[in-house]
Parts: sequence; C-alpha cells; structure tokens
Amino acid sequence: MNLKHNLFEKKDGTLKIMHDDLTAATKLATEIIHLLPTGISSRPIVFVCIGTDRSTGDSLGPLIGTFLEEKKISSFFVYGTLENPIHAVNLTEKLEEIKKKHFNPFIIGIDACLGRLKSVGVIQVGEGPVKPGAGVNKELPEVGHMHITGIVNVSGFMEFFVLQNTRLHLVLNMAKIIANGIYKASLAYEPKHILTSFKWDLDSEQEHI
Repeated sequence: MNLKHNLFEKKDGTLKIMHDDLTAATKLATEIIHLLPTGISSRPIVFVCIGTDRSTGDSLGPLIGTFLEEKKISSFFVYGTLENPIHAVNLTEKLEEIKKKHFNPFIIGIDACLGRLKSVGVIQVGEGPVKPGAGVNKELPEVGHMHITGIVNVSGFMEFFVLQNTRLHLVLNMAKIIANGIYKASLAYEPKHILTSFKWDLDSEQEHI
C-alpha cells in the first residue's frame, strides 16, 4: 500500500484534502510547513484572508482570519477578518500596506472558490498565488507566494448567485479546519534568524572579556 499517496493526494503540485477527513488539519499543517521558506530566514509569514461577510460562500477567508485572530498566534501575521475584511474594493490598497509594513514578506493567500460538484468541501494548498475574483469574472491582483483555497460550491452558472446561496454550515466547518491547520503549523514553524544569533554570539563573547 502506498501510504504517501493516501496521505497526500496531489495533482499539479496542489494538495487536496477533504474537510471532513479527521486528519485534515494535521495534513494541512504538514504541507504548509513544507512550503514555507526554509533555512536561515527572517522573512515574515503573512496570511491574507480574502473575502466578505456579505456573501455566505465568500466568507471563508474572513472567518479563517477571525479564528486565527482569536487564537493569538505569534509566528505568523494575519490580515482579513469579519471585522476588517479584505475584498475586491480594498485588496490592492491592503496589499500595498502589508508590503510597506513587512520587509520582503512571504504571503499566503486564502480564498473561497468554486469547483466541480464532487470537489465541494475540498481544501487545496500549493505553491503560487490565489486568484481572487476569477470565479465571478473580476480582474483583481493575484495574491501570495502560496495559496490555500476552499471549494465551497459548484461553478459554471451564475457564480455570484451561487456564492450568495452557499450553506454557512459547510463554510464554517472548512474555516475551522483551515484555521486549526494554520495554528498547528504556527506551533511547529521555527525559522532561524541569523542576525539574532550573530548578536547573541557577540554579546556572549563580550561578557567573557
């Protein structure tokens, strides 16, 4: 039996996890850690949760951002919540603010998306940006060095109406799983900071002089 295939179902480099998989959060955390910058790095890790609470299907991102804010994670920075959403109107402005506030950030874009009927409920994580607005024919900037998306409903016809009428129960459950996966990743992620280590070595030497 090929355990790797069972644990990590990838297509085109993207991991796909059913949200009702009992190990979904752990699988997601493992893949996030795998895709984050490795080695000696001081790049801030920034999650940009895209969406709006004015549409049930499109509320996945801000729900995740809100859950992460409540968990008070210290390893990562999180933008986009129910209180302060990042959506089509302010996306460009918010991205500029993030890049001014954080030097050379590694950005993970999070968004809801539409897909085939059998894929509804699937969480996807992989390299490359998320493309917000693609499902409803909006031209918006791509977001992220990697992406996490949740397929919340079926694409192909009247996408805006479909998003408006997506079941909150599904979106809420997916948001909880994704937030838990990110939280698990935050506990395991330990970047090495060369400048901090170098300063500590100098201080230690001076104490012995």
